[in-house]
Amino acid sequence: MNSKRMVMTALMSVALALPAVAQPAQAQDAQTKIQQSVTKEIQSKKFSKVTANVDGTTVTLNGTVDKLADKLVLDKKVRKIHGVSAVNDQVSVAGTVDDAQLKQQLAKKLAYDRAGYWNVFDDVRLDVNDGVVTLSGTTRDYPARDSAIATAENMPGVKAVRNEINVAPASSFDDELRLRLLRAIYGNSVLSKYGMDPASPIRIAVTNGHVELDGTVMNKMDRQIAGMQANSVPGVFSVVNHLQVENDVAR
Repeated sequence: MNSKRMVMTALMSVALALPAVAQPAQAQDAQTKIQQSVTKEIQSKKFSKVTANVDGTTVTLNGTVDKLADKLVLDKKVRKIHGVSAVNDQVSVAGTVDDAQLKQQLAKKLAYDRAGYWNVFDDVRLDVNDGVVTLSGTTRDYPARDSAIATAENMPGVKAVRNEINVAPASSFDDELRLRLLRAIYGNSVLSKYGMDPASPIRIAVTNGHVELDGTVMNKMDRQIAGMQANSVPGVFSVVNHLQVENDVAR
């Protein structure tokens, strides 16, 4: 009887020990699969300077990429890999561009962004500090906001993007107000010239009846007329005139 109990005890001990032995092998197999999946993702030419190390279910990425957008895409892809629990993203954007130069280049890109999609109603402003771009202002809808962010992320030299853009709430009242403001400003014989170049319009941002004008005009008189025209539109609650004069901007 004692011998039977001894045999049963021995078998139970072996059975209990099996999962503990198998567990490290399973974990190693999972880690290997993750490493293979990550390696496959970084085989693209744009990730040629990126390395990946897998420790358990945590992936550490190192190296450089040419654009911030590439870094963000890779990070997103790796996080979606089955079994990955965390990503330590140490990838940096290669190259350095002077902040003033980067701001000028990006401003030009944003000026033409979504031209033909009523971008006159999108007022996106930017600031650059040590390669970090901060976007602010107001857009009429989310596609316009997302497009501005994507434009910044794809600009060489941009290290990070901070999104502080306000998206105006959907409003049929504001939409009607936008059209009235458009007619009042661009229908004016003095101001109609600002509608000829899609990169340099007078921007008209409307949020719940409150209006902000932005952009650059040729002289102080044009700035004053634009403010007066906006204030003359029925339904406008307030007007903030951010328009700058070319000579003042150049200083």
